[in-house]
This record gives sequence, structure tokens and C-alpha cells, in this order.
Amino acid sequence: MTPAFFQTPIDYLKGVGPNRADLLKKELGIHTFQDLLNLFPNRYLDRTQFYKISQLQKTNAEVQIIGKITHIKNVEQKRGKRLVASFIDDSGKMELIWFRGHKWIRENLKLNEAYVIFGKTNWFNGLFSMPHPEIELLSDYEKSLRPVMQPVYPSTEKLAARGITNRVINTLMQQLFLESKNNITETLSKPLLETLKLSSKKEALLNVHFPQNQDLLARAEYRLKFEELFYIQLQLIRKNHLHKSKIKGYPFPKVGEYFNTFFKEHLPFELTNAQKRVIKEIRNDLGSKAQMNRLLQGDVGSGKTIVALMSMLIAIDNGFQTCLMAPTEILSVQHYNSLLELCNNLKLSTYILTGSTKASDRRIIHEKLESGEIDILIGTHALLEDKVKFKNLGLAIIDEQHRFGVAQRSKLWLKNKFPPHVLVMTATPIPRTLAMSVYGDLDISIIDELPPGRKEIKTVHRFDANRLRVFRFLKDEILKGRQVYIVYPLIQESEALDYKDLMDGYESISREFQKPNYQISIVHGKMKPKDKEFEMNRFIKGETQIMIATTVIEVGVNIPNASVMVIESAERFGLSQLHQLRGRVGRGAEQSFCILMTSHKLSENAQARLKTMVKTSDGFEIAEVDLRLRGPGDLMGTQQSGVLNLRIADIIKDHEILKLARSYASQLLKSDPSLSSPVNLPIKSTYIQLSKYRNIWNYIS
Repeated sequence: MTPAFFQTPIDYLKGVGPNRADLLKKELGIHTFQDLLNLFPNRYLDRTQFYKISQLQKTNAEVQIIGKITHIKNVEQKRGKRLVASFIDDSGKMELIWFRGHKWIRENLKLNEAYVIFGKTNWFNGLFSMPHPEIELLSDYEKSLRPVMQPVYPSTEKLAARGITNRVINTLMQQLFLESKNNITETLSKPLLETLKLSSKKEALLNVHFPQNQDLLARAEYRLKFEELFYIQLQLIRKNHLHKSKIKGYPFPKVGEYFNTFFKEHLPFELTNAQKRVIKEIRNDLGSKAQMNRLLQGDVGSGKTIVALMSMLIAIDNGFQTCLMAPTEILSVQHYNSLLELCNNLKLSTYILTGSTKASDRRIIHEKLESGEIDILIGTHALLEDKVKFKNLGLAIIDEQHRFGVAQRSKLWLKNKFPPHVLVMTATPIPRTLAMSVYGDLDISIIDELPPGRKEIKTVHRFDANRLRVFRFLKDEILKGRQVYIVYPLIQESEALDYKDLMDGYESISREFQKPNYQISIVHGKMKPKDKEFEMNRFIKGETQIMIATTVIEVGVNIPNASVMVIESAERFGLSQLHQLRGRVGRGAEQSFCILMTSHKLSENAQARLKTMVKTSDGFEIAEVDLRLRGPGDLMGTQQSGVLNLRIADIIKDHEILKLARSYASQLLKSDPSLSSPVNLPIKSTYIQLSKYRNIWNYIS
């Protein structure tokens, strides 16, 4: 059967018709025969065992019985009627009950014929009953394709209400297999099938929809999961290869004076092995003729800024300008200050451009950019404005890139004849399986070790009842000359409530930590940028000992003297946010602490998050737990949900299959980049079909 057969609109399958087709399209996204074929069951009911009526237990389990209907009657009830049938086998008697559809059921039931019934039983007045059973003549049951393990397909309330039950979907699936004559084209190459001992596509589809036993089902699912993940990885790796071969970047052949002077004379500390490895990976990219498209992952405090600066120095050594874009003004200012400090002796022209830059300063920056006088420009979304034109932008670095949309990022590319090299950075560790799927077309670098001398932050969970003891601890730390953050949650839907929480917190802290012994700063989203900056600066200079804030300080602020982070209502934060907030302390040489404050009422999920935070400070371990708790869709937001909306695989449970699929996809493209070898023809034609019929994964990264 040609692939074109499976692209036939679902309306043309016997038993569907226009009304059902419309519902299947709207509710389950089934437009073609192929879509129906790829509607995989959520679970299976094991129909291998038949029970006698005398064996039934008073449980809520689903059971299957063979017997005969001896009598049918209508029984009046408070509202309408119910249809009751007496059902017997050689061990006893029970009742079958229907509350709707009486006329059709009564007309179609045959007395004293052998039936197979299936459903949940109830026990009432000394008799078992089964409401709305699945019912089928034994003769039809024995002839049908339907397996002993019955699939349960995804459904919706609307489908059930309109009579498109699981039974109907099952019947349509049988019809599709009959019409296709089970003539299904193989989609993987022979060597791949033999090496991995995979079922054929035909066997896999037959056994996933009509399994005869658990073993055949497991083999079928493995084959289909591998295939789904294999083609995603093939697409992503191929996209990366094509990007490198088609999108030219500026080659930076030399590592010159700026880089070498900084490395030999001004490096504030010795680079970790991870930093050295990542810089080497970036240097290789910049030295090639292809545009760099690299994701740099590094936990909070792992030293990404130094890596970013040294990458910029390579671009500047080759006569190009660079820019660094951050999502908030606070973070931009911090990057600007830390780069100025690091480049103090290099005589580089470094500027900052944000929403609050004065108009007169903006004009100067615009002119100097176009004339090429600016080496490094740091800023927020302001860098994307049409007026911002570079003379020759060679490298664009984007920090916390998940805060920027694809369209926003692409604006940077358009500011040049050639697109600049791109380094996107994130301090939010991404689980490996997710990185392989969502960022599989980017090259990935990971800084997976912290600079030497960094002490691990001690994290504890305390209930509100322990607040006075916590206050005593804060006073002891302040007495040692340390500073303290106290952070309140910010949930957009209830800004008024959060503001109230913050102000209530501020009042109780002010009562406990009174002037003149203690000075307090407060920062929240409702303040004007100027006031926010004023308060932040007081804390940075050490004029205040306590900073009360909402999550505006989640990203970026670097204050080595702040050694305690108190997170109020910690159960209201996600794991990633808790980890980011904790990373605001532990920047100096002193021992730092993170105190998670909560009420006693905690959900299971919240308990798991808090336990994880107390147990580990490894961002990648935390990200893996976060992935298990929240699932991939929530973790990445809707932007990449297309990649994660898998038909049968699950990137959390099937991470081993995912790694295997990526490894085989990578090997295949190394040995046969254009998939032109005769043995790979099934893969090539499937790849083309997928690209043609589904707009797959085209908007990643």
C-alpha cells in the first residue's frame, strides 16, 4: 500500500461519514487514515480471563463473562425507565442494566444466544448487576480481530456523548486494517532492524492495536517509540548539519592581543577544566566558516560570564563588534558592571543600552555603533529596536534565552549582511533528554563544575512556627557583617495578594529588625525602575542589611556579602525558581544558607520539591526531578510543545530509547549525510513523507 493511501481523508473510511469525520478532526486531530493509524492506545484491558457469575467479587474491577440473556423488561424509576436483562451462565444469574438507548438495545438483543459481556459489576439486594456492558455475540467475538488485550484509546466527553465510544474507535481501526490489507510500508532500514532486533513496522502496528499478549505488545511499543524518537533526532541533527553548511558565518581565524592579554595578565582566577573545555568548543566554532549556534548551560555561579567575555574578545581581536542581551534591566546593568571591571585594563569601548537610557545618550550610542567605535554593547530588548544598527556585529550573546521569543532573537540576525555567531546562555539547567529534544539542533556546551573555593550553600526547610528561631539566626549573621535576602512569591494572577504578602512581611520584619540597628531595602514589581535601582544600590553598597523582595532578584544580582536567602511560602515556587533564588547567595568565601519557609499544609508535589532542594544543590539533578514532577510541556512552556507532543514515546520514561535513537541517527548521518545509499531508501522516503505531510519541528530554537 503506498503512503498516499494513508493520506486519504478520514471521511472515506467505511463507518465514518461526514458527521463522525468532523468530530474526529476537532476532538482528536484525526484528518487522515495515517492519523487514525497513529492514534495509539493509552492503556489496555486484559481480556484473557473469563469469569463465572459465581466467581464474581464485590470489587470495582472490570470482568468478562460468557452467558445468555433469558428475559428483558422495562422498570419504572423516579426519572424515566431503565432496561433490565436477566443474564445467566451455568453457575448463576445476574442483571444487565441500561439507563439510555433502550429502543436500539431492545431491538438488537437476542434471547438465549451466547454473548460475551464486559464491564464493571455492582452488588445490590443480593444480586450482581453490570450497567451499560460492552456486549457482543460469542460467534462475532471469536471471528473478530479484536485481541484478548483490549486497547483503550484517547477520547473526550464530546466523543462519548455523540456515541463515538472506545468500541467504535476499535471497529474503525479494524476497518482500516482490512482496507489496507495490512500492507504497510517499512520505514526503517534493514541493518537498523537487524542490529536492534526490532519488529517490522507491519507487526508493530498490528500488535500495538490488536495485541495477543504482553510480550508482543512490549516489542511493538519499543519499535514504535524508537522510530518516533529516531525521526525527531534525524530531523534535528540534519537541521544542525544543514545550518552549518548553508549559513555562513564570519570566520575568526586568530586569537589575538585582547584575548591573550586578558588570559595571561587579567584573569581574576584560574579557569575550571569545564570552562577551558567550553572556550575550546567555542573557539573551534568561531574559527570555522559556519555560523556558530551554541547553547551554553551552566549552573548559577559556574562562571558563564568569563566564558562570554573571552568569546567576545576573540570577535574583537578579529575586528568585529559584539553584543550581550539580557532579559531585565537589573541583569543588564550587572553584566555591564562586571564586564567593565574585568576589562578595566583592556581599553575596550563598552556601552549599555536599556529602556531607561536617556534620549541624548541613545543618539551617541547609535552613532558610535554605526561608525564601529563600540566594541561591546550590553542591553535589554532595546538592542532589537530598528534604530540600533551595528557596523559589523560578529557575535551576539543572549542570556537567559528562554525569556526571548524566536521572532525577537531573529531580529538580531537581520542587523548584518551575514548573521552573527550566536551563543545563548542559560543558568537554568536543562535535563539531558529535554535538551536532546528541544535544543537538538543546537550544539550544546555545559559548564558542569563550580570554581574552586565555593562552599556549598546549606539549605534547610523550616515551618512558620519556627519563625522566631529563624529571626535569631538572621540577627547572628548580620552581627557577623553579612546581608540577608527575604523573598516573597509573585504569582501574576493574584498580584494584589502578593503585594499584600510582601507589605505584611515588610511590617513584621521592620518590627523585629528595628532602626537604627538594622536598615531594610524593599524591591517589588510595582516600583518605578529608578526607585528599584536606588534600593538595589543601597543593598549592593552595604547600606542596608536586609533586602525584602519579590522574585525580581531571581536572575543575576551578584552580592558576595549576602550569605542568607530566606524564601517565604517556598511551596508556591517551582524547583527551577527555588534553585535560581538560592544561587543569589554563596557568591563570597563565607558559608551561605538558604532557608525555605512554609506552612504545615503541603501537597505531595511541594514536599518532593522541598526535599530535593534540601538534599542537593546540583542544578542538573534538580532539573531531572523537575522534569519528572512537571512534565516536559510545563517545563519548556508552550513554545516548544510541538516537539514534545509525542504520539507514543515519553521522553521522561523512554530516555534510554531517546539516547539510543539520537546515537543511531547521528551515526547514520555521518556515514550517509544525504541518505542516498540504497539500503537507507526506506528512511529517506519516510523522512520526505514526514516533512511533506506534517510541518514538523520547524520552529525549534
